[in-house]
Amino acid sequence: MFSKNFFSSEQVKQIESAIKSAEENTSGEIRIHIENHCKGEALESALRVFHKLGMHKTKLRNGILFYLVVKDRKFAVAGDEGIHKNVPAGFWDLVRDKMQEKFKQEKFTEGLCEGIKMTGTELKKYFPYSTTDKDELSNEVTFGAK
Repeated sequence: MFSKNFFSSEQVKQIESAIKSAEENTSGEIRIHIENHCKGEALESALRVFHKLGMHKTKLRNGILFYLVVKDRKFAVAGDEGIHKNVPAGFWDLVRDKMQEKFKQEKFTEGLCEGIKMTGTELKKYFPYSTTDKDELSNEVTFGAK
């Protein structure tokens, strides 16, 4: 199964809807990227994808990438410098643990949606939504090569 086929189109819509909902209360930007394989550590690959997607170019440097590697069964959450200056480090352990709990049950859509929701709630504390905010990054789930 290739990364693009890992989720049904309905599941992708559910994930993208979770992103939209999470971003309604924050200026933070959330993206999901799914690949089949990554060499080395998932976080290193996630950071490369983070830059490739231009996530480091947000005005407040408040982008978050959920990176899922389906065949290698790895995932990482990568945030920009604005995130790391504000959000306590222990929070990401909570997100990882909650997602991992769902992933172990083969509930990948639910795990991602839970992580997205938790992230949106936390980002709201440090990057609240303002009427002048604009959606700087697409909410579309992206996929790596076959």
